[in-house]
Amino acid sequence: MPLPHWEETPTDLPGAVREVKAALRAQIAASGRTVEEVFAVVERQVAGDVAEINAVRSRGETVWPVISYDDIESGTVSAADVAQLRKRGCLVVRGHFERSQALGWDAEIVRYVEENKFFENYRGPGDDFFGSVGSKPEIYPIYWSHPQMEARQSDRMARVQAFLNSQWKHTSEGVQWFDPERDSLYPDRIRRRPEGADSAGLGTHLDPGTLDLWMTQAYQQAFRHLFNGDVEKYDPWDAAYRTAGPQYPGSTMCSAFRTFQGWTALSDMAHDQGVLHTVPIPGAMAYLMLRPLLSDVPDDDMCEVTVNQVFPAGDKYHGLLMDAKAGIPDVRAGDSVWWHCDMIHSVAPVQDQKGWGNVMYIPAAPWCERNETYAASVRDAFRSGSSPSDFPAEHYERSWTGRFTESDLNDTGRRGLGLS
Repeated sequence: MPLPHWEETPTDLPGAVREVKAALRAQIAASGRTVEEVFAVVERQVAGDVAEINAVRSRGETVWPVISYDDIESGTVSAADVAQLRKRGCLVVRGHFERSQALGWDAEIVRYVEENKFFENYRGPGDDFFGSVGSKPEIYPIYWSHPQMEARQSDRMARVQAFLNSQWKHTSEGVQWFDPERDSLYPDRIRRRPEGADSAGLGTHLDPGTLDLWMTQAYQQAFRHLFNGDVEKYDPWDAAYRTAGPQYPGSTMCSAFRTFQGWTALSDMAHDQGVLHTVPIPGAMAYLMLRPLLSDVPDDDMCEVTVNQVFPAGDKYHGLLMDAKAGIPDVRAGDSVWWHCDMIHSVAPVQDQKGWGNVMYIPAAPWCERNETYAASVRDAFRSGSSPSDFPAEHYERSWTGRFTESDLNDTGRRGLGLS
């Protein structure tokens, strides 16, 4: 019997939650296993991963895999390094860009915003989420500078994105779910946190969606092994059904499918200066998706996940996972940092930051049905200098000089925007 599903946000959210939870529990029970038995399988696996991560940390070793760009370019990444990437779901790429180029990009961004009087016209955070960092500003709602677009369309970025995409199972059931060799140039913002800054950071959360993960038909298929009691077959690296379905709209949603979220460092950053942390367990998504079905969660609640907010994770329902949070190692300007799109992550708070903390957010968002659809709106925003539709409608760059334009696109950039 098919699960109830809502391809648009239900008008009665609590009622829809009750209905889908009852149906999911019944479907799992039909497999001959209880929800508690299925969850216990996942919990044991996750507990083993957490213990291993804590053992690595207790030895003073970095939990995050680190791979050099040169090895990715030459195709000489070792099988052991690939295995670690797949196990942890996150990666630092050393020397992705030359340090001097990254520092030059950082200086060029400063010139771009100063020449266009950004600081004189800044109206404050455009969304509640990044507004929590207390920035003045920390997140710059800037999308179309030369440095950002040069990095997005560069051969070096394309190589790393293709390497990361190749970790995913992108063809199955006679369908190619995405093209691992072509990126959609998903435009995102810049962070510039100055030396001496205090920042509240960002709490633990994840970004693949909200209630749509349980309530839309495509995601019910994507998580089919969790919802039919066959959890041992769940593969967090399987893209099946994830690249075509709808997502519920909201100010924190991402319209694109990203295999990895990521950023490129524009300054050197020490590991204890308010940096990114993840729960480096890609399979933890199984825990997050099944946890609301246990009896201690109210029938009209999905562990406090709701629409128009990020997917929260925390001690109340996910305490086991919180024990595995691991921060990035020291990075240098030009390194890039990547984490699986389903992974819990946060940004640590910092007081009196030592050194700058500057990044440009560039994910791996391979060409697929969903990303091709979003690319049409991105083209319009690019041409007019507008904020992309996934982001607050601030539109600072519409009248700016020195913006990256269509004539500056190379072949990779044109393909990424769907222009060729």
